[in-house]
Amino acid sequence: MRRAAVLGHPVSHSLSPTLHGAAYEALGLDWSYDAIDVDVPDLAAFLTSLSDEWAGLSVTMPLKNEAARLADFVEPQAKLVGPVNTLIPSGVGEYRHWVGANTDIHGITASLREVGVSRCGSALILGAGATATSALAALASIGATSLTVAVRDRARAGNLMRTAHRLGVSVRIVDIGKDETISALTRVDVVMSTIPADAGTGFAERLGESTTQASGVLLDAVYAPRITPLAAGWVSAGGTFVPGVRMLLHQAGEQVRLMTGKEAPLTAMDEALSRVLTNS
Repeated sequence: MRRAAVLGHPVSHSLSPTLHGAAYEALGLDWSYDAIDVDVPDLAAFLTSLSDEWAGLSVTMPLKNEAARLADFVEPQAKLVGPVNTLIPSGVGEYRHWVGANTDIHGITASLREVGVSRCGSALILGAGATATSALAALASIGATSLTVAVRDRARAGNLMRTAHRLGVSVRIVDIGKDETISALTRVDVVMSTIPADAGTGFAERLGESTTQASGVLLDAVYAPRITPLAAGWVSAGGTFVPGVRMLLHQAGEQVRLMTGKEAPLTAMDEALSRVLTNS
C-alpha cells in the first residue's frame, strides 16, 4: 500500500482527498490519501519523518515557498516560478530526495484549452501572489508576451516580477482599484483572477454599469462559490467564463500522473468533485 497526502495550514477544507481518492479507485490502486495539517516551521521535520511507503505530497498554503526551499531538486518550470505545490520522492531510505513541481501551471493551461484557448496574445492577472505567479508562467507558455497585473500592494509583486524577468515577459503593474483595470478587463484575450470572491464584487458592479462588452475568457481560481460575483458580471457582459474547479481538477490530475506514473482518470475525478460540490 502506498500513501500520499495534501499538506497545509489549515487544510481540512481541501478537496484534494476527493480528487485523488477517486483517481486511485478508478486506477485500481490500493492507496490512501489524507489531509494533514502542517505549518511552515514543521515541514522539514515532517518530510524527514516519512517512510518509503509515501508516493507524493500535494502542498497548499502557506507551505509552497518552504516546500520549494526544502526540495532537493525543483523541476525547471517550477524553478522559474518559485513556489511548488507538489513534492515527489526519488530514491529510498537514506538516498531519498524530494523533487518539487508546480502543477498549477498545467491546471491553468488545460482549463483554458477546454474553451479553445491554446494561444494568448494579451492578458490581465488580478492579484500578485503564488497563484498569480503560476498564472503568469502559464500565460507566457501559450504566447503572452505583454501582461497587465492589477494589485493592491505593489510590494507584494516582487516574486511575480522576478519570474516575468526570467521568462522575458513584459509586465505592467496597475492599481487594482483604478479605472485602467476595468478598461483592461474588456480589452485582453484572457483574464486570470486570483483574488478572493468578495474582492471581485466591485468589478462585477462596474461591469454592470458599463456598456462595454467582454469578449475574452475569464478563469477565476476561486472554486467556492463556483460562480463568483466577478464571473456572473463577466458572463452578463458577454464574456466566456471558466470556473476554478476546472483548474483544480487538472492540477490534481497532473499530480496523480506524477505520483502514480499513470494518466489521471479525469472523468472519474470530475464526477467525484461534482458530487461533493453539489452536496456542499
